Amino acid sequence: QVQLEESGGGLVQPGGSLRLSCAASGFTLDFYAIGWFRQAPGKEREGVSCLSNSDGNTYSADSVKGRFAISRDNAKNTVYLQMNALKPEDTAVYYCAASLGLYCSDTYPPRVYEYHYWGQGTQVTVSS
Repeated sequence: QVQLEESGGGLVQPGGSLRLSCAASGFTLDFYAIGWFRQAPGKEREGVSCLSNSDGNTYSADSVKGRFAISRDNAKNTVYLQMNALKPEDTAVYYCAASLGLYCSDTYPPRVYEYHYWGQGTQVTVSS
């Protein structure tokens, strides 16, 4: 059974850091592009970052560029989103998603409809 499970969310003060994990089971992440998305209350789900399956290209939304970094540990079949210098506007439910063979780059951001496997989401709240 194909599953993605996010963890690492929580409450953090502005300026703090969190590392989200996305662990895959039932399939190998090596051949999949991985996207991180977030959805704040009353807003549409947006692509935050993605990691291409083949060449290691990444994408970061302008709103998180320089603060968030995506990485992959193939041995653990896990993808991470390191989030630094967090702001209140980063508050949202964060989802990881996978898509077989998909490409992403600075000029090809993640699109919700192109990702087929989704985790259940993890809440990130940035507040003092």
